[in-house]
Formats: sequence, structure tokens, C-alpha cells
Amino acid sequence: MLENQKSHSAEQMKIIEKVWAEMENNQELLIEIMRTLVQFETVSPPARNTIAAQEWVALFLQECGFITESIPFYKGDCLLVGKRKGKNNLAYHNLILNGHMDVATIGDRANWQTSPFHLTFNEGRLYGRGTSDMKAAIASNLWLFKIFHEMGIQLNGEVQFQSVVGEEAGEAGTRTLLENGYKADFAIVNDTTNLAIQGQGGCVTGWITVKSPAVYHDGNRRQMIHAGGGLFAASAIEKMMPIIEGLQKLERHWAVTKKYPGFPDGATTINPAYIQGGTNPAFIAGECHLWITVHFYPNESLEEVQKEIENQVQAVCASDPWLKEHQPMIRWGGRSMIEEQGEIFPPLELDEQHTAFQLLNNCHHQVTQKNPIVEMSPSVNDSGWFSYFGIPAISYGPGELTQAHSNDESVALADVLTFAKTMAAFIIQWCNQKREEE
Repeated sequence: MLENQKSHSAEQMKIIEKVWAEMENNQELLIEIMRTLVQFETVSPPARNTIAAQEWVALFLQECGFITESIPFYKGDCLLVGKRKGKNNLAYHNLILNGHMDVATIGDRANWQTSPFHLTFNEGRLYGRGTSDMKAAIASNLWLFKIFHEMGIQLNGEVQFQSVVGEEAGEAGTRTLLENGYKADFAIVNDTTNLAIQGQGGCVTGWITVKSPAVYHDGNRRQMIHAGGGLFAASAIEKMMPIIEGLQKLERHWAVTKKYPGFPDGATTINPAYIQGGTNPAFIAGECHLWITVHFYPNESLEEVQKEIENQVQAVCASDPWLKEHQPMIRWGGRSMIEEQGEIFPPLELDEQHTAFQLLNNCHHQVTQKNPIVEMSPSVNDSGWFSYFGIPAISYGPGELTQAHSNDESVALADVLTFAKTMAAFIIQWCNQKREEE
């Protein structure tokens, strides 16, 4: 048995080295794919502009032997899944590679020295919107699929490529695919990690609404706040103030009592990001809406964190006569910051003992002669949705976070090549490994 495994490993390494050699000799195709992807102005917001790009990717995948499916999303956007069937999908490992086609807004174009939607190469770096976040990774995967196809490389397990949209605006693209039953033994989200293997904390937004059952003229304020006034009423804006103070107390309590490796103390925050209340100066504010952003650690569930905040708000209300009888409403998350002004990014804990994690670590070392950095991301992406749906996952991709969303966004070509070589080695070994060999 051991001799067979060594023989298989030696054969796979020969194939991997041939793929790496082809990559070195065919970088022009990678750059051309990137150039095409960058030309699609898939900016979000406003979004609703990705269908043409997704259709181009679908055609490219089909030419590489993939079966593609287009899943409706919002008008002007769609989700794309491509499947490259293996020779024995049931017996061998399968894999999801996930990336988002949407890119960040460009801001004031006058602040760019390069053209955002025209790929520029200068001193080893590729410039253009989305190069770092994350069209370089998408292009690398497409390039790799093309090389596999032209070299006739067969895999025993299935590779599923997901090109989603909505990540930049907190939209549920990846979530929608997983709700529709797309799954695999392991998933790699190829978002911007600078070739580190990353997990992440969670993030959820919420709206807290304080609402009076009646709206009063400004002339009634004296009766509402002074002795003998006799009017049991309140300004919704003023009643939001103790709620904010209560959330600040909970935030400080979290900072003292919660810790997680890879995060600085106090990374669990409750940000009162936006507040809106009242109508005009002639009225007492009858409504007030507070938009909060909550960050939490990977070992906490979304439901647990939401419950902690709800309990804190209820405790504040219990100590206030008016709020006790006029409980605020809390609406959590949403499927789109654009459509619903709400988002959810679940956390992702890393399982460093998982076979796929260790294999990716080894593949990165094979390419770079260094172990990858293993860390927690200071940001969030769609990787947490895989964990939420019970699929082991990590984030791993080219590009620096400092470049994502920046003017003159760029990525190092050398890092893109390292990423592509690592993924080639990983796919060839993972998708040719029997499930019972773990």
C-alpha cells in the first residue's frame, strides 16, 4: 500500500512539474485573461452589471471542458457555477474554488495615474481595478483550467468553480449557491490574502428602531420633560442615547472578557455607524433608527452574538420607564447592503489538522520553499458562508489588502504565478486522493 502511494505521488509530481513548466512558458495567456476581466466594469455599488463578464467566463469554462450553470440573482447580475467532472467523483475528493466578479468603486478617476479598466504592466506589477481584489485569482484559475485541458490532465474528483457577485456590497451571492445545494469536500475562497492562509471573524449589521406610538408638536416638550407636565411621551432620539451607551458598555465588557488567537484584544466591536431620526424642528422626534456594525470572533456564532446584544438592549429598556413600555425593534443583517441596507459575513475558524489544509500548506512550500503565513484576516469575505453550511474552507489568494479598493490598484505578477502554481499542485493531489485515504 505504501509503495503504491509513493508511486502515485511520484507520478503526480511529474505532472505538476510539467504544468509549472507550461505556466512559465505561457504567461502571456494569463495576462490576456486578466486584461479581458479588468475591461468588464463590474463595479459594486451600483452593481447590476456582471452578466456580460459572467457569460464570457462561462464560455471560457465550456471550452475547457466544464459544464456551466447560470443562476439568476438581481437584475443585471447572475451567479456562475462551472463543474469539471472527475473520473470517479464519489470515491475521490472534490473541491470548490470561489471568487467574486464584482469590484470596488473607483472613486475620483482623476486620482488614478493608470486607467482603472485597462490592464497596465509596469515593473513587475499589473494595474487595474480588481487586480488585487480579486480578478487576478479568477484569471489564474481560468488559466490553470485551460492548461489542464490542453495538456489532457484528468482528475478523479470534481472541481467546481464558482464565480459569484455581490461580495463588495454584502450581497448573498455565495450564500445563495450554498442554499441551492452546491457543495464539496473542501472550499478555497481565492480572495485577497497576500498568499497567506486565512480564517476570519464574523460581521453582521443591524438596525435598532425606537418608535413612539404618537407624534407630538414641539410645543408639547415642556409637558413631556418637566415636573407636573403630565404627558408620558418621549423623543425617540433621546431614548436612543441610553441604548447607545448600553452597547458601549457591552463592547467594553467584550474587550475585557473575550480573546481569540490572531486578533488584538478588543477586536469585538459594536460600531454605531449611522443614525437617523425626526422629521423637522416643529415636531418631537417620533422615530429614531440606529445602524450598527458588529464584529465577533471565529468561535462565536452569529445567533449567540445577536442574542447578547438583544439582551443588553432589553436590560437598558428595563431600567427606563418609557422604553420599558415601548420596546425597540431590532432587524438583523440582510442579503444586500444595496437592496436591504444589511449584510452578514459569518466567521471562519481554521482547522489546521484538516487534510486539505495540510496539503495546501505543503503545496505552498513546494512552490516557495517557505511555509505560508497562517493568520486571521483583519477583514471579511465570503469564506465564512462555507463554514456556516458545514463545508471546511480557507481563504488563500494573491494580492495585498492595502491594494484592494485603492487608487491604482495592482498586484505583483510573481505572486499571481506563485498562487497559480500552488493551486495546480493542490488540485492535482487533492482531486486524485481517495476519500478513505484521509
